[in-house]
Amino acid sequence: RRWRWSRQRGQRAARGGPGGRRGAMGKAAKTRKFAQVKRMIKTSDPRIKKNQAKLEDKAKEERKKAGPRFVERTPTALFFKYNEQLGPPYHIIVDTNFINFSIRNKLDMVRSMMDCLFAKCIPVILDSVMAELEKLGPKYRVALRLAKDPRFMRMPGYLEKGHYADDDIVNTVKQHRCFIVATCDKDLRRRIRKIPGVPIMYISQRKYTIERMPEAFGAPK
Repeated sequence: RRWRWSRQRGQRAARGGPGGRRGAMGKAAKTRKFAQVKRMIKTSDPRIKKNQAKLEDKAKEERKKAGPRFVERTPTALFFKYNEQLGPPYHIIVDTNFINFSIRNKLDMVRSMMDCLFAKCIPVILDSVMAELEKLGPKYRVALRLAKDPRFMRMPGYLEKGHYADDDIVNTVKQHRCFIVATCDKDLRRRIRKIPGVPIMYISQRKYTIERMPEAFGAPK
C-alpha cells in the first residue's frame, strides 16, 4: 500500500496536482481576454510616410528662416576689456533721463563732465533721444531747451524713426566703441555692461561718476 501511495503521489507531482510540490505553490489564474482588437496607428503618427515628408518640409523652412549664424567681430581697439580708442575730447552719448536728473540735481552738464574726467567733453544727443524729449511735452521743456544747446553735438541714429531710444544707443555703441554712455536707467546700464570697452557715466552723491574707466581721476570712488 505504501508503495502504491508514494507512486500515485509522484505521478500527481509530475502532473502538477495538489499532492506534489507544484500544486502546493498554486497556479496563477489566467483570465480570458474578450473582444481583443488590433492596435491602430493614428493618422498623425510620424512613422507614416506622408507625415515624415511634412516634418522634413517643416525642418527645411525653419533652416531657411534661421539663415547663417552671425558672429560679432571683436574690435581691434580693445586690449582685453580696456578700450584704447577712448581719449580726449571725450564724446558722451546722453540719455533722456540723464538730462532730467542733471536738471533735478542742478548740475551743469558740460562742466560736471569735465570735473569728472579732467578733460574736454562733448555731449552727444541722438535723434531718437531728441524725439523722445519732444514727445514728453511741456513738462520737460527745460530738458529740451538744454538738449538744443549749441555746445551739444547732434548725431543721427542707426535705427529708423519710431524705435526706442535705448535700442538706438546700444546699437550705436556696438558699431563705434569710441563713445561713453551717460544714463541713470538701470536696464540700459545692464545692457551696456555686456558690451566690452564702453564706460558708463551716471549720477552719484550729486556728482557725475563713471564706471569701467580707471583714468577718470575726478570721479568719486
